[in-house]
Amino acid sequence: MSVFKDKVLLITGGTGSFGNAVLRRFLNSDIKEIRIFSRDEKKQDDMRHKLQNPKVKYFIGDVRNKESIDTAMHGVDYVFSAAALKQVPSCEFFPMEATRTNVIGTNNVLLSAIEHDVKKVVVLSTDKAAYPINAMGISKALMEKVAIAKGRELGEDAVTTICCTRYGNVMASRGSVIPLWVEQMIENKPITITDPEMTRFMMTLDDAVDLVVYAFTHGHNGDLFVQKAPAATLDTLAKALKEIYAKINPSYGRTKIKVIGTRHGEKQYETLVTREEMAKATDMGNYYRIPCDTRDLNYDKFFTEGDPELNKIEDYNSHNTQRLDVEGMKEQLMRLRFIQADLGLIEQDQKREIRSE
Repeated sequence: MSVFKDKVLLITGGTGSFGNAVLRRFLNSDIKEIRIFSRDEKKQDDMRHKLQNPKVKYFIGDVRNKESIDTAMHGVDYVFSAAALKQVPSCEFFPMEATRTNVIGTNNVLLSAIEHDVKKVVVLSTDKAAYPINAMGISKALMEKVAIAKGRELGEDAVTTICCTRYGNVMASRGSVIPLWVEQMIENKPITITDPEMTRFMMTLDDAVDLVVYAFTHGHNGDLFVQKAPAATLDTLAKALKEIYAKINPSYGRTKIKVIGTRHGEKQYETLVTREEMAKATDMGNYYRIPCDTRDLNYDKFFTEGDPELNKIEDYNSHNTQRLDVEGMKEQLMRLRFIQADLGLIEQDQKREIRSE
């Protein structure tokens, strides 16, 4: 028996990559019902036809509209809050849209969950919220602050527990670089790399689900959880992809690499835990737990009390974590279902032109 036995789980943004990964994990478990909440009726319809499972219920709505959330929240036990605007360029051009969805929308979800006595809410964030330099990261950072503040306000004895997870690059999620590079190879185009020495954490969607479930089972109000993960340079990633796809067609292994330069709002490396957070983080083995700041609004403390140890602490980032070589990167890539399907190791379960998890 699991903690999800006979429970109702609501996933906001449930038609995205994360929602699909959760469905794969829990659909055949003892969970009672999974509610998919999103504004994309086409993706919901595709999901409905593909799954045809009575455990899955669908709700059209937008996190910007609290009334639509309230409709889906009746009778819910747990919430995974994944609805977000996530593309760096679009958020950069439309920062208020990112704010309306990522900040105000998440706050609507939290308010609705509290009003409906939901037991646990896990809010999904991104490495871009740590030392944010673009609108997407800034909106996610503020989203974290909203969730953590709400958890701190509720306290330990509240009916509802709210905590956050933060994870880095998810390999082959929608809009990520790996499917793009595979398509470029197959079309005999060069692989376009911004900076070969740029590093990124390498996680799968299953890792992301593991992190959310860990936070769900271990989290206290206001906690933030981060999963430790290996990283690789973009150059290593490209070489690993070329070697894997050379097994399908040797010409893919000879694909050229074109360096196009760093894009606006793009970081050289990803930070998952800031130096300030590392000072209070608890090492949980494969995870870091960062409890919320419990100081009150007595500002004297902020000016008279410091932490001399903070000067000796490093942040946790993709430059100082475990670094994968080409062989290690290939092992990570072989965990991806669409690559396994391309190699004929498993049956193709989606349209050939769609390469994402």
